[in-house]
Amino acid sequence: MGYAAGVGKTYKMIEEVQELKSQGIDVVIGYFEPHGRQETIAKTEGLELVPRKPIEYRGAMFEEMDTDAILARHPRVCVVDEFPHTNVPGSDRAKRWEDVEVLRDAGINVFTTMNVQHLESLNDQVWHITGIRVRETIPDWVVRQADDVVLVDLTPRALLHRLERGVVYGREKVERALQGFFRESSLVALRELSLREAAHEVEHRITNGEQHARTEEQIRRQARKNHKILALVTADPNSAMVIRRAGRVSDFLDVDCFAVAVQRSGGVGDVPEEDREAIEKHLNFARNLHIETRVIEGEDAAAAIVDFARRNQITQIFVNRPSGRPWFPFLSNDTVKGIIDLAKDMQIVIVSDRDPVSH
Repeated sequence: MGYAAGVGKTYKMIEEVQELKSQGIDVVIGYFEPHGRQETIAKTEGLELVPRKPIEYRGAMFEEMDTDAILARHPRVCVVDEFPHTNVPGSDRAKRWEDVEVLRDAGINVFTTMNVQHLESLNDQVWHITGIRVRETIPDWVVRQADDVVLVDLTPRALLHRLERGVVYGREKVERALQGFFRESSLVALRELSLREAAHEVEHRITNGEQHARTEEQIRRQARKNHKILALVTADPNSAMVIRRAGRVSDFLDVDCFAVAVQRSGGVGDVPEEDREAIEKHLNFARNLHIETRVIEGEDAAAAIVDFARRNQITQIFVNRPSGRPWFPFLSNDTVKGIIDLAKDMQIVIVSDRDPVSH
């Protein structure tokens, strides 16, 4: 894992698998994207490469990782570059990380690469830092399954020097990169995010280490008993941001999280179809993040949410900052105020949609 293209993730990965190959371990490259970086390409010498699978889409030919061919070859270790990649329509799976899950389920060990900004829970923070909305994301639970997470670090000034020398991208792409993620202020902030994520990963693994298993398990059980989180889901587009924030906090605390939507008693007949579809989309988004979802009924949305929270020992409720539009006829701006008034014994977190920083 790194914080930007060019820090040396793929180079480090190939270096490690070359060491495994020298020890007699069966290694293949399932997908490799060198971006013309000659030093990285040279590192792959002697490694078996599984040919890519051609896929036709809209009259053009594309190449994707051939998961079936890797399964048939069944190496002990497979190198898969660019973990967050979105596959071309017509592929067996939408995302490369889903292909990796298939390889892992078959007992194949996988080495892969990604940048910290592709973590789903950091999507809003990255947008606020850079002004760029990352579209290719990976659920945090997928990364948590890794046996090891290696942070490949490089100072922003050193990375910018690489960029200016044409090592990261061809010189024709340098200027565009400097207007995107490669602003120095953005690189500094993204590097800090990656260091924090690495620190959290270390803490999480130490906490779950065998030498502390009994004591720490008792601590986690107590934490789960004392803390539970609820994210209020509405048709508001910013519900995704609320779900991300609640999910990230629950992950750090290692506690249960619920994504809860409210509908009127007796059904959803008075709810516009567009809003129903938006709510279901947000609930599916929460499910993909392994957050438990519920749809509850009630004439008073605030009272229904607080009642559910009390019955499920919720300690924190995450809500979106009220906007001008009510997202149900009975989910007006007063809903948040009602939750605050009724849930005096809980912490209410109002998630604000700040504009990204200007550069």
